[in-house]
Amino acid sequence: MSSIDISIDRDVHHAHDEHDEHHDQNFFEKYIFSQDHKVIAKQYLFMGIAWAFIGGFLSILFRMQLGWPEATFTFLEPILGGWVENGKINPEFYLAMVTMHGTIMVFFVLTAGLSGTFSNFLIPLQIGARDMASGFMNMLSFWIFFVASVIMFCSLFIETGPAAGGWTIYPPLSALPQAIQGSGTGMTLWLVSMALFIVSQLLGGVNYITTIINLRTKGMSMSKMPLTMWAFFLTAVLGLLAFPVLFSAALLLIFDRSFGTSFFLSDIYIAGQALQHSGGTPILFQHLFWFLGHPEVYIVIMPAMGLVSEVIATNSRKPIFGYRAMIGSLFGIAVLSFVVWAHHMFVTGMNPFLGSVFMFLTLIIAVPSAVKVFNWLATLWRGNIRFTAAMLFAIGFVSLFISGGLTGIILGNSALDIQLHDTYFVVAHFHLVMGAAAFFGMFCGVYHWFPKMFGRMMDEKLGYVHFWLTFIAVYLVFMPMHYIGIAGFPRRYYAWTGFDSFNTFTDLNTFISLAAILGFSAQFIFLFNFVYSIIKGRRATANPWHSNTIEWTTPINPGHGNWPGALPVVYRWPYDYSKPGAPEDFIPQTVPFSETQSSNLPQEKDFE
Repeated sequence: MSSIDISIDRDVHHAHDEHDEHHDQNFFEKYIFSQDHKVIAKQYLFMGIAWAFIGGFLSILFRMQLGWPEATFTFLEPILGGWVENGKINPEFYLAMVTMHGTIMVFFVLTAGLSGTFSNFLIPLQIGARDMASGFMNMLSFWIFFVASVIMFCSLFIETGPAAGGWTIYPPLSALPQAIQGSGTGMTLWLVSMALFIVSQLLGGVNYITTIINLRTKGMSMSKMPLTMWAFFLTAVLGLLAFPVLFSAALLLIFDRSFGTSFFLSDIYIAGQALQHSGGTPILFQHLFWFLGHPEVYIVIMPAMGLVSEVIATNSRKPIFGYRAMIGSLFGIAVLSFVVWAHHMFVTGMNPFLGSVFMFLTLIIAVPSAVKVFNWLATLWRGNIRFTAAMLFAIGFVSLFISGGLTGIILGNSALDIQLHDTYFVVAHFHLVMGAAAFFGMFCGVYHWFPKMFGRMMDEKLGYVHFWLTFIAVYLVFMPMHYIGIAGFPRRYYAWTGFDSFNTFTDLNTFISLAAILGFSAQFIFLFNFVYSIIKGRRATANPWHSNTIEWTTPINPGHGNWPGALPVVYRWPYDYSKPGAPEDFIPQTVPFSETQSSNLPQEKDFE
């Protein structure tokens, strides 16, 4: 590092210190309207956890209905009011619960909660930046998301109920306010909330991309970035390209609902009365929705892939297997995710040739996914594995990704998908590969980076209990769903007891509902561990996991600016674990090659 670089960095830091000295932040500036990326990340995390419990509670409500369709739940009347009549859940409220559960989990938890938390927290820390490229834009992103959350939450309490057209909000149910109760004010609030949510995600995505490209510290070339950074970078690119399409779909849907246009409506009758709509098609909305919807699967899962890659390498005490192949597979997934959307639409009557094209592309996307699975397993193979709570969730992620991914190959075949599309087989598939797997990635990240977030350690034993109860419950819920789905059991039905052929699955549905209650209950163990550890957890050391990445070179509780002195200089890639000849089983990225002569490979040299 040249003397001029050092002097410049010292001048910048001196100016930063003087600014802090002359401007003492009040409570609101420091914790509420903060521009510190670490505080904003915690805000996203707290909001994500709150939404996860709301979404999970809704799923328990409709699983109770499915598990005990003839039972009465009078104890729910004080909670749900008029939505429960004589102990029976209202059928329209059932549809609303399914709609809101999907919306909350996919967008507000697994998109904003997961990516918003870890992209904000880790990007500056792992690339050696003081903060995000724009602290104000970062703050604005969270608060727009907060407003979107408030609007969506309020929609749960309006008299006609929240949106009830399914989380995909297909027209005509979503386009006609008079169609059902949930098509009224609740749907309007849904659309407004989602429009704000998309603006929030676009602001965040621009910030993440700009920060990674422009603010890497000296020596941090793209080829030396941890896989977490590659995953967050490509996730932000996906969001920036895909979310505007959903925004346009929501805008056109608002026009159809409020201004008499017919983008998604053709000749249609309600109660025998012809409406003044012609020329549109609901299939157009499906194209727009799924053009976002399939990249959204990877917007949810790719950050988890990055977190899991980092945790597996750290706790296997081995270099990640196939670093460049892992980056290449992320690029492959990112590109292919934009050309497979119509596999969600095989049952819309599309041209069989076009269906075969999308089927072919869908099956190809299994290749980069398989590369990632192979590399994770190869990293684990013969590693000196430390079974921390984070590592257990990382391995659980790989298990769920394999299980759910295999059924994705089945559904990628159009002939099979047409038979299975409206059954519980699809529910089981996407909950395993996207829902549960992404949650495991999120838990993995929370357990691993909790010491850096809060300066304390979470209780590992409670983490083990949380993992095993959750892991067992997930498989007990979704593996039977594959079976009843193959048998033709339909999804989105409020009650199936009117069909003699499905009554044979009564016991299995009860079993699934009991397992779901077990899985939801296990999350209170995590909540207790999380809150208690923030307050009274064992104090963390600077680098409790002996990791190589540079976020662990900051103080235990880093202030705004992250490093109190000069920014760190990076000399090596982040996966120098268990290197032959090295005195320890990890070599941080900030250690020059001149200090590790005994373990240097022939092609490695000092870049000072």
